[in-house]
Amino acid sequence: QVQLVESGGGLVQAGGSLRLSCAASGRTFDNYAMGWLRQASGKEREFVASINWGGGITYYANSVKGRFTISRDNAKNAVYLQMDSLKPEDTAVYYCAARHAPSYIYSDLSRYEPDYWGQGTQVTVSS
Repeated sequence: QVQLVESGGGLVQAGGSLRLSCAASGRTFDNYAMGWLRQASGKEREFVASINWGGGITYYANSVKGRFTISRDNAKNAVYLQMDSLKPEDTAVYYCAARHAPSYIYSDLSRYEPDYWGQGTQVTVSS
């Protein structure tokens, strides 16, 4: 049974930082892209960032580019999202996601639907 478990969410003031973590288990994640999507209350889920298996190719939503950094540790089956200069509009439930990506192009989770999802972690940024 595949599980993606997020942690690291919480309440932070605008301008602050948080680091989200996602631990994956239940299968081998070789050639799997990993990423983060978010959903604010009353809005549709949106892409935040994703990273290919090798970690050398990353994709970001324009709204977070330059503020968020995605990384992964394949030895730990983990993916991280460092969020700096947080804004109130970053408030959302953040979901970890994974997709089989035999080619790097499938690592762009803004274009390709994930195969697996986590349960989400709440991030709240106060003004």
